[in-house]
Amino acid sequence: MDKIKIGVLTCSDRAAANIYEDISGKEIMAFFEEVLQNPWEPIYRVIPDEKEHIVSTLRSMAEEQCALIVTTGGTGPAPRDVTPEATEEICDKLLPGFGELMRQVSLQYVPTAILSRQTAGIYNQSLIVNLPGKPSAIRQCLEAVFPSIPYCLDLIGGPYLVCDASKIMIFRPK
Repeated sequence: MDKIKIGVLTCSDRAAANIYEDISGKEIMAFFEEVLQNPWEPIYRVIPDEKEHIVSTLRSMAEEQCALIVTTGGTGPAPRDVTPEATEEICDKLLPGFGELMRQVSLQYVPTAILSRQTAGIYNQSLIVNLPGKPSAIRQCLEAVFPSIPYCLDLIGGPYLVCDASKIMIFRPK
């Protein structure tokens, strides 16, 4: 199997300034380490909550051949939360079902999940998925949406992801 590149982008002013450790990005990478059987390489960045910086980093990750780009942070209602806007700006197609499912899952844990604005979309041959910033919410959301990600990558001409079925069940129509 070829090595797959996966972008992990943390959008956080404080993590980018080293005020605190980026636990969220590490949680995303730990999830992929657990579930993926393909060899993979993280393309990992921590940047401030600045829309143009997020847009340019997403583009750069896609140009580096990241089949999947997962962001964390910047999905709330605060003025500096602009990750969904950056994602929507560059995507050729939006996939709102990702955000709908993540909010539905998160509502089982916290009533403030209705404030989240996660989304997903396709940019060239990369799938971009916006996750929340809280590490426990990242795991909950990834477990909910990941079963559809390998098939989405198939449909857009991406690499064939193979997962450990004892960790997560993915879905591909027969």
